[in-house]
Amino acid sequence: MARNVERRAALADAGLRVLAATGARGLTHRAVDAEAGVPVGTASNYFRSRDALLGALGERIMERFAPDEHRLAELAAREPSPELLTDYVRYIVERTTAQPELTRALIELRLEAVRRPGLARVLGETLRRGYRDDVAFHVAAGLPGGAFEVALLHYAVDGLLLDLLSTSIDAGFDPDEVVSALVSRLLGRPG
Repeated sequence: MARNVERRAALADAGLRVLAATGARGLTHRAVDAEAGVPVGTASNYFRSRDALLGALGERIMERFAPDEHRLAELAAREPSPELLTDYVRYIVERTTAQPELTRALIELRLEAVRRPGLARVLGETLRRGYRDDVAFHVAAGLPGGAFEVALLHYAVDGLLLDLLSTSIDAGFDPDEVVSALVSRLLGRPG
């Protein structure tokens, strides 16, 4: 198996572009090679199977969605409060909508995982690890709520992102106001 970390990341990024643009049906090793501008067969040297390619794309999405450490430090320096939790959630929405192709690719991967048990295992592990990390961060930061509230936020934000980055219900509400209302209502506060 090829071990060039930079090339692997470049191939995964090309795969994400293909996945976001054409969906899972258009994602092939050859399409990744063409998108990356590399010789035919390169992607299959790095990702031996379709499940390996799809799983690597899920991992790459999470790498690219990683928060900016300086921004996290600024937020972490503040006193824990519902307002701080709202700002954390706003930051998540900001990061994921700033790179819409990544969020669309993640949605595509989640849908494809329904049909591919191998991908479901790999992607499920990645998503659950992310959730556990979110809960640990939430608790360590002293933010209100716990694991259940973090899960509720995931469910709500996933729906908001689906609406913002796909065919929308176009309800006319500002996403920032939606985030504020989600957190307020989740914590049982009038909002």
